Amino acid sequence: MDDTELYRERILRHAGPVITGRFLGFRASYTREVKIDQPLLVAVLVTASVAQAVGALLLALLRSGGGGTRRRFKDLKKGPEYLVTPVRLRDELGQIYEVEMHGQLPQSALHRDDLVQVRTRPQKDPDLPVKLHQLVNLTTLQPLTPRIPTMWSHLGPGLLIQAGLGLTIITALAAAWIS
Repeated sequence: MDDTELYRERILRHAGPVITGRFLGFRASYTREVKIDQPLLVAVLVTASVAQAVGALLLALLRSGGGGTRRRFKDLKKGPEYLVTPVRLRDELGQIYEVEMHGQLPQSALHRDDLVQVRTRPQKDPDLPVKLHQLVNLTTLQPLTPRIPTMWSHLGPGLLIQAGLGLTIITALAAAWIS
């Protein structure tokens, strides 16, 4: 056993909802996938297919050309990836805390030894460190919130608009069928 193992700093992983301390730095980043609810994805794709079919029919009638290509179910089911970066902080008592930051912040937002206040939330997996929800750099008084992609941003506005139009068409057809 060498000296570095004898004097290894103790890292506190689970902390309260607010941690105030000095920013020590980012650890090595890695990616994690956003979970996609498959029943909701199927509903969006079915309603979007109805709108796309009606649009293709109208385009065929007007002879103005074909539609654009659509991403496959397999590609959409995978979900977007986001960056996970462990962040280390040292409080006024010298204790070191590690929290996970999901998403990205500008490189110039934090410098080593900046005084920061971090709001955290627990993650579903209790073995993981708490997740950084919001950070205020008290040295520069700059509030920072990392953003990660969501299922809705992954599907994209085009597919969601098609799904809305498809749902409207299905609702109108169902209302006409019932009356």
